[in-house]
Amino acid sequence: MKTIYADNNATTQVAPEVYRAMVPFLTENYFNPSSMYQPAQKTAAAVNGARERIAQHFGGVRADEIIFTSCATESNNMAIQGAAKANPNRRHIITTAVEHPAVLEVCRDLERVGYEVTYLPVDRQGNLSMSDFVRALRPDTLLVTIMHANNETGVIFPVEQLARVTKETDPNIVFHTDATQTVGKLTIDLAVDLKNVDMFSFSGHKLHAPKGVGALFLRRGTPVRPFMIGGHQESGRRAGTENVPFIVGLAAAMDLAAERHDEDEPHVRAMRDRLETVLAERIPAVEINGQDAERMPNTSNIACHYIEGEGMLYQLDAEGICASSGSACTSGSLEPSHVLIALGVPFTAVHGSIRFSLSRYNTDADIDHIVEVFPRVVENLRKLSPYWDQATNAPRQDAEELIGKTH
Repeated sequence: MKTIYADNNATTQVAPEVYRAMVPFLTENYFNPSSMYQPAQKTAAAVNGARERIAQHFGGVRADEIIFTSCATESNNMAIQGAAKANPNRRHIITTAVEHPAVLEVCRDLERVGYEVTYLPVDRQGNLSMSDFVRALRPDTLLVTIMHANNETGVIFPVEQLARVTKETDPNIVFHTDATQTVGKLTIDLAVDLKNVDMFSFSGHKLHAPKGVGALFLRRGTPVRPFMIGGHQESGRRAGTENVPFIVGLAAAMDLAAERHDEDEPHVRAMRDRLETVLAERIPAVEINGQDAERMPNTSNIACHYIEGEGMLYQLDAEGICASSGSACTSGSLEPSHVLIALGVPFTAVHGSIRFSLSRYNTDADIDHIVEVFPRVVENLRKLSPYWDQATNAPRQDAEELIGKTH
């Protein structure tokens, strides 16, 4: 049975072109780029070349503003904790209630040592209120950290506008964005459009590079203390021997994404739109989380009322389809996603949300199979639901009352 992979917001297949670019630096060009002898100069040149190419993909920012890390989680930690260390007189942070745990947990950790954090709410579509954001800015605000696009819903935040308002209010507030889900999918210009963004995190394994490499754009002059110390690498800003083959792979993946963007974006968006349209036609009592917001073209978060996401995942897996659930069931918890709770998804659907996230390697045949299988999965699970009327293929008239009695 063929595996249909529709969980690309979790990780992506390494592109063959990326793998081929990496191989020489896993074999014959294995030298430490910090070494002084001649053979190591080629590996050092590869790192510097990758840095320069990545900088060009962001609108031609300075190459020395790109710091290589192990992943976006490290980049986020470096940005948030590094800013806090460098600005001890400011103790207020602004973020959102729907950030990835790589940001939320760092903020909560800082709260435990005396920082105050404002968690901005979102509306039912996942959008932020600009007036809420403006009211949250304070004279003691140290940092704003707001993601570029949400990993669960794909909703895109107006980072350009948020950063501009931040700097117009107080140029000393540091602005950071976690762009893990947008790099390689959207055109990003840090030199012009996002010129007010001070720090910008991303990870290779979301754009067809390998796991284990990421980067932080750190605009020149931004006050940040090093997060990892113990060596001179990355101009003293991030210690540790450079992961040369993976850095080369990250640059190759960004080259490939730029080269293929005009072909990939409409292809992926068309597949996503067809997936949503057909499923909405074939399955009663479903809704698309964030449907009316600006979203990433590859992401669909579908809320199915009166069933559990865990059951859907198991049955999809049995059919060879890889997706993810809005419930954290794989960690042993049946608590729904904090993102869906923040959106105000009704109780009848918050446990039954499924995310499909696509890539250039998905095909129309993949979508054909998903839209054939998924309605059958939902139908099978609803046969077990005490809130579903099989005769009418609709919620029982007293479903809300029954739910109220049990919860």
